[in-house]
Amino acid sequence: MSKKIIPGPKLLGKVIIKGIIKAETGLHIGSSQQALEIGGIDNPIIRNPMTREPYIPGSSLKGKMRSLMEIAHSKTLVVIREDMPRIHYCNDPDCEVCRIFGRPADDEKTKTEHNMLTRLSVRDAFLTPESRAELENIETGYFMSEIKWENQIDRLTSAANPRQTERVPPGAKFFFEMSYDIYDEKDVEYLEYLFEGMKLVEDSYIGGQGSRGYGKIKFHDLEITLKNRDVYLGKEAEKMLSVDGKSKFTLDAIFTNLRSKEKTIIDEVKEFIIPTTN
Repeated sequence: MSKKIIPGPKLLGKVIIKGIIKAETGLHIGSSQQALEIGGIDNPIIRNPMTREPYIPGSSLKGKMRSLMEIAHSKTLVVIREDMPRIHYCNDPDCEVCRIFGRPADDEKTKTEHNMLTRLSVRDAFLTPESRAELENIETGYFMSEIKWENQIDRLTSAANPRQTERVPPGAKFFFEMSYDIYDEKDVEYLEYLFEGMKLVEDSYIGGQGSRGYGKIKFHDLEITLKNRDVYLGKEAEKMLSVDGKSKFTLDAIFTNLRSKEKTIIDEVKEFIIPTTN
């Protein structure tokens, strides 16, 4: 049987988004307990195994963005396996979720006909030097964290079941970085949905126990850097975008820019990354 040869995708460039994540409330991203210890913490946080410092896994941030966007755009969910969580996949080439986060191909259970490359990569977010110094000096009895005691009350017997949860204290700041791949002009236009996902996270939470007030975050000091193919070939310098003349800005400033009748971020990305034909 002859094989069909089709052209592969061509990377036109990347949009790099960097900035600061600030924990507005206590942050708990859990870690599995390898062993039970007498007097140990019931719900420990995840830590860098090399430094023991708390961090935000890129998977936690990316997964939360995806799930919130599925809800915001009312996407149908598919059960890949009975023991796996539900996730959205579809065959729509214009699907906001699949275009940004990707989808598998020719899968009998997901019923997708064609794969779609993941555009978005999210790095692990580590403490800023300022927050590292502050957390090293907090007097909680725990390394760079605090313990919050809670009581689970039985509504029938009023019996209390106390438990302790480890959290990163409010005010901690983390460096974050995202990389968004551009393969065609529509990818540029869908950058707006990526910013939407970030805004949805700000108004929700990351980590566990968000309904109890944990995990509220805010993005600060955003920077956007553009890299086209010539940058990677050493023929051109990368370009940093500015909003209202500032090289660091907020999500609100980005959305104000996108609503502007003047030249927007989207226009600048297209101009720098999408090749023109004479």
